[in-house]
Amino acid sequence: MLTALAIRDVVLIEALELEFGGGLGVLTGETGAGKSILLDALGLALGARADSGLVRNGAAQAVVTASFDTPHADGPIAALLTDNGFDVEPGEPLIIRRIVKADGGSRGFVNDQPASAGLLRDLAQYLVEVHGQHDDRGLLAPSGHRALLDAFGRCRAAGVADAHRAWRDAEQALTGARDQIDAAARDRDYLEHAVGELRQLSPEPGEEEMLADRRRTMQRAEKIADDMASLDTWLGGSDGGLAQLRQAARALERIADAHPALGEALAAIDRAINEGALAEDHIVAARQALLFDPRALEEDEARLFDLRAMARKHRVQPDDLAALTEEMAGRLATIEAGEEGLAALAAKVEETRAAYETAADALSVERHAAAERLDRAVAGELAPLKLDAARFRTVVAPLGEEQWGAGGKDRVEFEISTNPGAPFAPLTKIASGGELSRFILALKVALAEEGGAATMVFDEIDRGVGGAVASAIGERLARLAEHTQVLVVTHSPQVAARGLDHFFIAKSTDGTVTRTGVHALNEGERREEIARMLSGATITDEARAQAERLLEAA
Repeated sequence: MLTALAIRDVVLIEALELEFGGGLGVLTGETGAGKSILLDALGLALGARADSGLVRNGAAQAVVTASFDTPHADGPIAALLTDNGFDVEPGEPLIIRRIVKADGGSRGFVNDQPASAGLLRDLAQYLVEVHGQHDDRGLLAPSGHRALLDAFGRCRAAGVADAHRAWRDAEQALTGARDQIDAAARDRDYLEHAVGELRQLSPEPGEEEMLADRRRTMQRAEKIADDMASLDTWLGGSDGGLAQLRQAARALERIADAHPALGEALAAIDRAINEGALAEDHIVAARQALLFDPRALEEDEARLFDLRAMARKHRVQPDDLAALTEEMAGRLATIEAGEEGLAALAAKVEETRAAYETAADALSVERHAAAERLDRAVAGELAPLKLDAARFRTVVAPLGEEQWGAGGKDRVEFEISTNPGAPFAPLTKIASGGELSRFILALKVALAEEGGAATMVFDEIDRGVGGAVASAIGERLARLAEHTQVLVVTHSPQVAARGLDHFFIAKSTDGTVTRTGVHALNEGERREEIARMLSGATITDEARAQAERLLEAA
């Protein structure tokens, strides 16, 4: 619900702050006082096109701030804000602000966070409906009639949307599988050859690095073979270094007691013999480790070169060849098992289509029943609004199969015939603005309990009517306001008398500057304003008495 509207520097409005309550609020004033400026200002806050011509002459910018009751935490407004990255705090009001600069450009804010005009328009559909004689949205847009009928009849449209989604998903899966199989089939010969080569090679992850390391080791052993042989000569054998050391040790053993230095020499030679023996053991171990079969080196090199050549051929790393083998084999298997898989997917499409058609047909039955109830409800509202000769009907017609969608298989449109014998036509074809306004009101009253925006604004819906018709309009606006907040710009005293809040719009001038102001009327002022609406420029006692009677009757 709209709780407050603050306007600064919009056309003739210099500064204005209004507070609104629930129920029916009326705005009155003389023709040309600026009632449309209020609606233009509200439209700005709700994402309407930012026209720099709305900025008051001499001002740098126009600012409009609209405050609304806290959105329900689990409602569509909270969901929309959350989806767009806004925090929704329980208990906090929703404050929308729009700034329009005189030199062009605009900025929007939701709770002081920057917001696009598109987001403001998305919010507007849940916050405010504006209806007037030239309204080309809302009830006049056939695109929204189906949703309105579903809401009125509590039709189970959500299940149809789910069934349609399942059907389309199944179709996409089938189409995707066919495309994959077709693409794979074109490569069948290549895949068979490539998989055969890869499986014959049988590459393993990490094999290339292992072969390269082993090859380097064998190549190194081949190069140091001569050096290893020299070591045997120098250390081993009867003439090697260790044999000579042992001979020297035996000689020293015989004379070591002749002098202490000889004993130390013997100990040193013994240590040298031990270290030499240890070195000899290490050399033997190395020789064993470096032993290789030249044929093994050739085989490892051939294997390594084959792996690298295959990797270059398929433009992958050697370690990826094993995974490539499985991937290509899988594609080949898809071709071979393709028809069986397609048959299962095709059966799923038929199954989900049948489920959709069943749900959509049931929804159509519900819509036809709801259409009859809505037609009766609207018909009951037409006579009091002096539309006795008019007829209203809700057309529920089948769509072509290519137009079936999440909303079902039906086209829904509201049509009217304004005169006996005249053909039915869409609401937008009505010639008389007054008739159109009253049809909108009749529809809104019939649809009132089925929800919609929290605030409805009617702009001069009573233009061109008076007397009993104006009274009927006022009575229905009041009834509508029992379910939602209603604001109406009116010239009718019968409508004005029904309001719970009454705002008077007036234009004033000091000779150089013209301004528009809005004043909330108390009971006495309200009586005077309704009397003015009844009598014109000169308010008579009879007009005041009639105003009193209208207020008492309301």
